[in-house]
Amino acid sequence: MTTLFYGLITGILFGFLLQKGRVLRYDKQLGALRLQDMTIVKFMLANIMVSMVGVYLLSDLGVVELSIRSLNLGANIIGGLLFGLGWGFLGYCPGTSLGAIGEGRWDALWGIAGMLVGAGLYAEAYPFMKATVLSWGVMGRLTLPQVLGLNHWLVIIPFIIGSLLLCRFFEKHGL
Repeated sequence: MTTLFYGLITGILFGFLLQKGRVLRYDKQLGALRLQDMTIVKFMLANIMVSMVGVYLLSDLGVVELSIRSLNLGANIIGGLLFGLGWGFLGYCPGTSLGAIGEGRWDALWGIAGMLVGAGLYAEAYPFMKATVLSWGVMGRLTLPQVLGLNHWLVIIPFIIGSLLLCRFFEKHGL
């Protein structure tokens, strides 16, 4: 029960930050897709930086144990293409479509309907996909630090520096 409560609090906080960061706005979504407004990219980079530090710090302190999923190139590539097409057609990604509903933008219901239909189709196609797409390019449980043979902090720190420099570049150029 405690884990569910923490998940609820984290979800509410993240939704609040999505709304305050204005990344739920259709114009921000479209601007990101057209590479004209990097608000969403900056928001995602900020979340990745905080998450990387938090997760690995908790792991190093022994508070949590990492559960790395297997890298599956076939599923990631096809899933990424479907995600991108859906985002491009609708103008919302799954998380922002739910947030947009919370703001009263009912056009996002199409995205939620699409997610439900897509989940149903995936469930029906799973036996076929397990033997095909889901078996293409299975690389095992890999992390970038493992591939590079480095301590995770030697990957996290340059990533943070690079992300901050990228965000500064975006700000400097009005993106």
